[in-house]
Amino acid sequence: MPRPKNVTPTPGELEVMRILWEKSPLSVREVMELLNRRRARAYTSVMSLLNVMTDKGLLAREPDGRAFVYGPRAGRKKTMRRLLGDLLGRAFDGSASLMVAHLLEEADPSSEELAEIRRSIGEYERAREKHG
Repeated sequence: MPRPKNVTPTPGELEVMRILWEKSPLSVREVMELLNRRRARAYTSVMSLLNVMTDKGLLAREPDGRAFVYGPRAGRKKTMRRLLGDLLGRAFDGSASLMVAHLLEEADPSSEELAEIRRSIGEYERAREKHG
């Protein structure tokens, strides 16, 4: 029995997604050139990765002349929300406080980042009070 496809992007797929969120649609060659700024990859490897991502529903593929161009099916915010929800459920049994405690310990945020986190919590609380 085949394993179900994992729709959660792998680290390599997230690298491609970051590129496509910034500049899409792009051809295989354009994605490869941008990826190769960090680490060399073969054209066929990038093409295979984009095809797998399309099969997983992460990317849309459109014909463009004799080639295809690719773009993300979901925006960055929606994708990050899905990844975070998956991590929250699988690793932290749904406990936001446990996840935040581990995040703070691991990330060791600067004073500026902590101030931004406090602002975000305040905005969240105000929005939550406003909507019930």
